[in-house]
Amino acid sequence: MTKFKSYAYAVAMLAAMVLTLVAFVPLAWSQESTATVSDLLSRAQIEDVLTDYYTVFGGGAPGHTFGSYYTDDGVLDVNGIVRHGRKPIDDLYKTIPPDHGKINVTFANLRIAVHGDAATYHLIWTEFISETPTALPHILEQGSDHGRLVKRDAKWLISCRVVTNDGGLPADLLKGYNARGSADVCQ
Repeated sequence: MTKFKSYAYAVAMLAAMVLTLVAFVPLAWSQESTATVSDLLSRAQIEDVLTDYYTVFGGGAPGHTFGSYYTDDGVLDVNGIVRHGRKPIDDLYKTIPPDHGKINVTFANLRIAVHGDAATYHLIWTEFISETPTALPHILEQGSDHGRLVKRDAKWLISCRVVTNDGGLPADLLKGYNARGSADVCQ
């Protein structure tokens, strides 16, 4: 008799799960997606651009400079320090003092909206350092990053980017820090 009860219980649970799925599947199908295959491909390409960009911090993209990811007239705003053009953007990054250890920057909560040959994005970034191969990594900085990209000659490039530290801001950058009230060069 206990085998029968176990079997009956399993059948009842399965039926309940099927009914639950049947109730929710139409809801999922009713939310129309306007994304095209081209949009999805563009999103993947943009994610690759952003991943490659953040890889430069750790020295993992030989031959690439930060400016190479921007349009010729690209704009970068880092905590209120604004640079226009590839060379000034590269020069800004050259002012960052070298770290003592291995740097890795990751990002999360990436949102991308594609509009033909233009796109916008927003993400949260976290910079980690490992001072030695045996040392535990720790967080140096964290913040947000948003901006616009354009597609030029089948390649996605950043046209405008705003980076804001939310924690771990180096003291020497505090003077020009802009917590992003209403000022945003990309809007």
